[in-house]
Amino acid sequence: MTPNGKTISPPSPISPQPSLSKPPLSSPLWRNIYNTLTWTPPRCRWDPSSPPQFSIQLNILFAFAGGFTVANLYYSHPILNILARDFDVPYEKVSQIPTVMQAGYAAGLLFLCPLGDLLPRRKFVVGLVLFTATVWIGLCITTSLPLFTALSFITAITTVTPQLMLPLVGDLAPPTRRATALSIVVSGFMLGILVARVLSGIMTNYVPWRSVYWMALGLQYTIFGLLWAFMPDYPSTNPGGLNYFKMLWSILIILRKNPILVQACVTGLFTSSTFTCFWTTLTFLLAGSPYHYPPLTIGLFGLIGIGGMIFGPIYARTVTDRFVPHLSVLVGEAVCLLGICLGTYLGPFTVAGPVLQALLLDFGMQTAQIANRSAIYAIEPKARNRVNTAFMVFTFCGQLLGTAAGNHVYARKGWIGSGSAAVGFIGCAILVMCVRGPWEKGWVGWRGGWSMVKRDKNSADGRTSEGVRLGERGDADVEMGERREGCVEMAAEEEHESPLRDQKSMKRARLGDGSSDEEKGVGDEIKAVKM
Repeated sequence: MTPNGKTISPPSPISPQPSLSKPPLSSPLWRNIYNTLTWTPPRCRWDPSSPPQFSIQLNILFAFAGGFTVANLYYSHPILNILARDFDVPYEKVSQIPTVMQAGYAAGLLFLCPLGDLLPRRKFVVGLVLFTATVWIGLCITTSLPLFTALSFITAITTVTPQLMLPLVGDLAPPTRRATALSIVVSGFMLGILVARVLSGIMTNYVPWRSVYWMALGLQYTIFGLLWAFMPDYPSTNPGGLNYFKMLWSILIILRKNPILVQACVTGLFTSSTFTCFWTTLTFLLAGSPYHYPPLTIGLFGLIGIGGMIFGPIYARTVTDRFVPHLSVLVGEAVCLLGICLGTYLGPFTVAGPVLQALLLDFGMQTAQIANRSAIYAIEPKARNRVNTAFMVFTFCGQLLGTAAGNHVYARKGWIGSGSAAVGFIGCAILVMCVRGPWEKGWVGWRGGWSMVKRDKNSADGRTSEGVRLGERGDADVEMGERREGCVEMAAEEEHESPLRDQKSMKRARLGDGSSDEEKGVGDEIKAVKM
């Protein structure tokens, strides 16, 4: 019945009936947009017979993309006073923005990063970058501080794409070059943090602060374009699917099962606390007596970290990749301890103290973190994103601990007091590394020896063989694995006494030659596939 009172007769059987599931007129447009955004260039598509190779170009792309994505968290730090003036609010209100963004980043680490073990990485990473860039437009144009704060929280949640790239590098890079590849990506992250702080502070001296955010928007869309054009489409490590909540719970199970992961997490917590303890109290030291440096000079101290970024990959290539990661963690912690002692006890008298501390602390922390990642990525190959989530949550908690403790102690005991607290933190990190050796399988002890030389030269941690990585298992390997499984199943069905003995006879029949040399070769190949 129409509003005019006319009755509409039902359509005849031969008349085409409109489908109830037919999308609205605008849906083809959105479908085309979706298909365009998710389309994969032919050279980037996954081909199991010829998977994309991990190259230095791809390594640099991940470093660039990760660095200028994580930079989103730090653009606001040097310009909070200008934001307060522009939004016409007290400084205390805009000071909540960095806190809110750190909280959003922590939420993303915990709830988004584990999805890297479930979803195809290309679509997931590219989609998050596009979403972040699109929401970032609101930060560029809004005049409402509550809306600005809310959008900052949302963009911080989806800014975790760098933490999805690190496990992917762990999947792709050969174990013998994993530390080097990770070091290049982490150097990119640190460079992004440094550039964000320095560039934001310098630009706002000459142009409106919104220019910094428009620049960040352009960088985000540039990163999206580069990843869309060049990032290969790697398959999910768990194509069978996982329950999301069980996947989150499994992080605790992984921690309980792997003492080396707990050791790396606790070490990372104490090490990262010294980093934020130094950088949050350095401003107070340099702005006060005897230095009285202006904000621009204090901001330029961040450039000292470039030294650590340059030497980090070199050290990883020459040392971390050649010895067990335990050695490089201890070296990194020792360098941090040296830097903290020099900066703490020379800082009140000469600026050389803070300069040396900034250089040595950056290098030492990067060295220790890379070595720890190289070790923990050797465990749970199908759960590397969850392993990375556990490690980063501990690291983030350490940053919060360092910030809170550093400010509190500095207010009571000054620069030497906060620096002494950092010495205690780094001492705890060294103690954690000393209570468990590189070959120890339990929680405490040095069983297995004191040697720092890799027993398996083709592994990342020196003992865990990783011959089969993502995209590395070819058709011959798959076929051999299927043959072995088929033989074992057949033997079990026929209730044979020794499946492997029957398997040997089947191999003879299949190969047509029972020579011991060939049997030995096939047996070795089967063992390699099993490993």
